[in-house]
Amino acid sequence: MEDIPVSADDRQSELAREHKERQAQRAAEQSAKSKRNTFIGAGLAVVVVAGGIFAATTLVGKDTGTPVASESTPSASAPPAELPTAAPTATGPVTCTYKRDTADVPMKYVGMPGSKPNMKLKTMTIATNHGDIVIDVDPAATPCSVNSMAFLAKKNFYNNTKCHRLVTPEVSGLFLLQCGDPKAKADGKNPTDGQGTAGYVFQDEAVGAVPYTRGVVFLTQPQDAAGQNSSQFAISLSDENAQLEPQFSVLGMVRSGLEIIDKVAKDGVIVNDDDITGDGGSTAPKNPIIIKKVTVR
Repeated sequence: MEDIPVSADDRQSELAREHKERQAQRAAEQSAKSKRNTFIGAGLAVVVVAGGIFAATTLVGKDTGTPVASESTPSASAPPAELPTAAPTATGPVTCTYKRDTADVPMKYVGMPGSKPNMKLKTMTIATNHGDIVIDVDPAATPCSVNSMAFLAKKNFYNNTKCHRLVTPEVSGLFLLQCGDPKAKADGKNPTDGQGTAGYVFQDEAVGAVPYTRGVVFLTQPQDAAGQNSSQFAISLSDENAQLEPQFSVLGMVRSGLEIIDKVAKDGVIVNDDDITGDGGSTAPKNPIIIKKVTVR
């Protein structure tokens, strides 16, 4: 990790400056490489230590994806938006391909999903210690992403896992919750939080079809990565997250339960400076959000 020349009295402003410089550099690199501008269907890593995509848009290193915010300040008061109807729709038989993850990161392997997705699935319910979060999913738009989530849910992969990253506009310019790292401690200190996977990865789907506005649920993956979707996902809590570059596969739209996360956010977060700069770890909620079980049907 680079040394950050920050005085004790001006650490926060220096961190913000470092963050902006990193963003500018990444934006320039992406433009030069003509990055894709469509949604990916296998989960993009959210910023802030591999997990928290709306607060800081992309993850670096091994982190599975940490979104990093632009200079604009997110608004947390916007109501959930409706999922656009322009998302790509499969017109024939769909076959999904998953492959083992060879990255040196924490993982929990329970096998791999089948190649034929269930196109009749409609909802994903995340039962937490604070209540249920219900999400509408659409296999016609992102069949392999929904198929992966359904498989992991059936294998109880998410049972008793903690949502490791919660970022707010005040901390990182984004407002979102990131979950799905099976090994995360969500203590704001563990440097590998946000790096965990299900031991397999899959390709992106419908990238760029839907902006990451409030209520949108999307998969996360490492910065500048493609086809590295796995178990991590993020829930957008502000329309301002639409500023995120289109590089994540959209999984669905929250139908109910956003107020649960909003309430937890009011209890505050454990700020992790390395999450803000993209150097590792994650900013975790002070009031833990624990996933008891995920059901897709």
